[in-house]
Amino acid sequence: MIFQRLGHVLQGMGSYSLFMAKGISASRESLKHLPIIFRQMVHLGVNSTPVVLIASVFAGVVLTLQTAYQLENTFLSADTIGAIVVPTLVLEMAALVPGLVLASRIGASIAAELGTMKVTEQVDALEAMGLNSIAYLVIPRILAGIVMFPCMYVASAMISIFAGAFAGDLMGYLSTESFILGARMWFVPVDVLYGLAKSVVFGFLITSISCWKGLNTAGGADGVGRATTEAVVVSCVNILIADYVLAELLL
Repeated sequence: MIFQRLGHVLQGMGSYSLFMAKGISASRESLKHLPIIFRQMVHLGVNSTPVVLIASVFAGVVLTLQTAYQLENTFLSADTIGAIVVPTLVLEMAALVPGLVLASRIGASIAAELGTMKVTEQVDALEAMGLNSIAYLVIPRILAGIVMFPCMYVASAMISIFAGAFAGDLMGYLSTESFILGARMWFVPVDVLYGLAKSVVFGFLITSISCWKGLNTAGGADGVGRATTEAVVVSCVNILIADYVLAELLL
């Protein structure tokens, strides 16, 4: 059973590698489809902003309250809350939380859309018309993810920090001024670059894996549902793996 699952994983890795090799070869041709890239940027980025901001607000609030609770009976000053919360948000939460949220929203959307096109032979129709389906359907989505995910990381970091400062002040743990003072105490600008790098990788993984699962759909409606579920699960798992690898390499 173990060897069978290992073989399935290796087969999937090989299939994904071949899929991305086709994508690299079709990347130049995809530049002809700039309007599609801009539409995907709106769909994947702008339309996803509300759910990302909601998740980020609660991430900032919960992290601030839990940090304040842990430090409540210590001799550390209230400024320490901001000094702990802000680097944690910038380095980790502002990239990981939106990444997992978007893996569910965008991953399911892309896999379902492309999977439906595959089983209804719309992809074959595009090929018959002389269009490269990878350049037309896949690369615009990947490029949109790579461009828009860093933008959402910046928005997530800002809103989660503001929400954390507001929650700390509202609950009486520390003033907004103390939160900002603590945040400035240990803030390192390079941390933002690390978070941006993670968001780019997450955007690439989510969109490419979802496109791969969608275009390899088979079996009608059952297959579309299975591909959608697998796209979300595989994207989330790979985000967590990439999070660890990037932490080892860049920190």
